Amino acid sequence: MGKGTVRLERLEALGYKLRSLVLFRGLMRDEALGRLSALLSPGDAELCARLDAYAGFAASLFREGEDLTGYVWSRIAADENLYVQKCARGEAIGPELKRCLASELSVLQELAALPAREVRLATGYEGYLPEWTNHPADFQADYAELLRTLSTLGYGAFRAHRMFAVSGGRLAPVECPDPVKLNDLKGYQRERKAVVDNTRALLMGKPAANALLYGDAGTGKSSTVKAVVNECAGEGLRLIEIRKDQLREIPQVAGQLAGSPLKFILFIDDLSFPVDGGEVGALKAILEGTVSARAKNVVIYATSNRRHIVNERFSDRGDDEIHRNETIQEQVSLSQRFGLAVSFLKPDRAQYLAIVRELAAQYGVTDIEELDLKAERCAIERGGRSPRVAKQFVESLLSAHE
Repeated sequence: MGKGTVRLERLEALGYKLRSLVLFRGLMRDEALGRLSALLSPGDAELCARLDAYAGFAASLFREGEDLTGYVWSRIAADENLYVQKCARGEAIGPELKRCLASELSVLQELAALPAREVRLATGYEGYLPEWTNHPADFQADYAELLRTLSTLGYGAFRAHRMFAVSGGRLAPVECPDPVKLNDLKGYQRERKAVVDNTRALLMGKPAANALLYGDAGTGKSSTVKAVVNECAGEGLRLIEIRKDQLREIPQVAGQLAGSPLKFILFIDDLSFPVDGGEVGALKAILEGTVSARAKNVVIYATSNRRHIVNERFSDRGDDEIHRNETIQEQVSLSQRFGLAVSFLKPDRAQYLAIVRELAAQYGVTDIEELDLKAERCAIERGGRSPRVAKQFVESLLSAHE
């Protein structure tokens, strides 16, 4: 064997190794390195293709874990197929669909149990290739449990996520939702109880009202809504956040949710309009209902710093309007479309300091001299008392003592 042949074999072997990269597979998308890899692998085209397929699969799998069985099951659980949709709607399932489900779950379980060593040997490559793991599973039983819990855990994206946003007319999961819990929020027990009770009615299939949480900034209106969702997610509650400029999309979104066994809060944060804003009429129509019946599994929760939502101007009450009383009534009537209105007002001194002390105890900040005096000073510096200011104050104490 000549030196040229040995050198060519070494270059081809290096080319195969480059095609087997998993962690650094993205480097092969670099123009220069990609061309060099192709140059080094002029030999067995079928082996190159098998290596590309194996390493490419491993690279995709390892982004979520090394367990093939768990990966396959996660895709099964997230799949919004005809069978699970019919079950969610309470429709009858024919015998052929049941046989089809059982057969396909068996195929997928066989795939999930496929050992990496067997696949690696089938490539015909003798170099290193990473191996995945498998674990025992019963997809038939697991899927039966998934169907049993549709009303509380849902299916598809709703099973994996609890909060969503509207993007391009579609629902997009919020990957890192606010984890706030009701126990994290101090004060305002009466106000939060009204929101919780209304939400419980929704979850129990009883009449539930659209709710307006209004009042001063920093009092925990938005946090209350998110905390309720976090608290009740395991009971079948999900949140869809809708921006003010997306209000006209609410009927379409609600229509998509109507067939789901879950319950939904359509959440509009920091809601306010100019007097002549066209969105006012759109939201009124949505709250009152259109020719379509209101979905029983959907309510609207909105927060606003204004009781009447509309940004009234003093001039709107002037004598330049013949029917000014009717105009003013039209402006403020939007808030009356909400069946439940809960006020979150700035705390007085006693309430504010009570919140500070509760947060200090929760955070483990103790033995602070002149706590009340320092808390009041912080409120003055930050424009007034509120739960938000109280939390910021206690967190500053915690940082100073770490």
